[in-house]
Amino acid sequence: MNKFKEFLKRKDIEISGKRYGIDALGAMAQGLFASLLIGTIIATLGEQLGIAILVTIGGYAKAATGPAMAVAIGYALHCPPLVLFSLVAVGAAANTLGGAGGPLAVLIITILTAECGKAVSKETKIDIIVTPFVTIVIGSLLSMLLAPAIGKAASSVGAAIMWATELQPFFMGIIISVIVGIALTLPISSAAICAALSLTGLAGGAALAGCCANMVGFAVLSFRENKWGGLFAQGIGTSMLQMGNIVRNPRIWLPAILTSAITGPIATCVFKLQMNGAAVASGMGTCGLVGQIGVYTGWINDIAAGTKAGITGFDWLGLILISFLLPGVLAWLFGAFFRKIGWIKENDLKLDL
Repeated sequence: MNKFKEFLKRKDIEISGKRYGIDALGAMAQGLFASLLIGTIIATLGEQLGIAILVTIGGYAKAATGPAMAVAIGYALHCPPLVLFSLVAVGAAANTLGGAGGPLAVLIITILTAECGKAVSKETKIDIIVTPFVTIVIGSLLSMLLAPAIGKAASSVGAAIMWATELQPFFMGIIISVIVGIALTLPISSAAICAALSLTGLAGGAALAGCCANMVGFAVLSFRENKWGGLFAQGIGTSMLQMGNIVRNPRIWLPAILTSAITGPIATCVFKLQMNGAAVASGMGTCGLVGQIGVYTGWINDIAAGTKAGITGFDWLGLILISFLLPGVLAWLFGAFFRKIGWIKENDLKLDL
């Protein structure tokens, strides 16, 4: 047993929730952003501006989604170069065979494959053949065996969530908004979760509301301490910056959480806000305005499919209120109350920017 532990340590194989549930998942979200998300944004710009070359470029980026996620995960797992590069093929296989649940299939299969590749890396004199051979063959076999089932399971869970949201938009709007908003601020990836579950439609709209409530909420709530730098860092960047302060005083999270519990059902019941763009955008909030671009892309897709007549003023009003105005106003009001009763004190939200 000691020898096995020494082997794992030598190979930097760390079987832990942090390594797989935080590091790998967070890296996967970056891979998604650097392929599917940015590709969608580029293609959308091309379509709206009538620039065909941008549409083509966006298509290339989206086609690299599986490999990009796999390489990002491998990087987070500290894979040696030959293992890392071989994961390109594994990501392509897992994402393709995983269907709508491709991101989750890529996550699970890449983790298993990467650790196998690391185990054999540099153990033979013909490493340049053995390592990529083992990595690609194991990853491809796992993809053929597991990816379809993983994809089907993820799609089923996502479909159940979306069905429940259609059935009970008020209660599910609250639940999804709060949970996904919390996931966005925690050191895990709300974007990867939404992508893995293919969370779109009304459920995607609720998820977007929760993310915006946390990002814009913390940006406005902490303006007193962090000024304009903090406003943009959290409002366009990520509310995860507040995690250290949340650990010190969990009460500072209440304004954002309460805000998400309000804006979620408003999004689903009042504005019928749907995310019919890329599912990953449901978990992005206002980060680079990806969430809002995703909603807009969904509108365009729906119009093209004939399920939506056009984009109305009410659509824009809902998107602006849910994304920016309501999170800012509500979080500020809740924050003022909690500051008054002493639950939030001066500099509790201060960031080292």
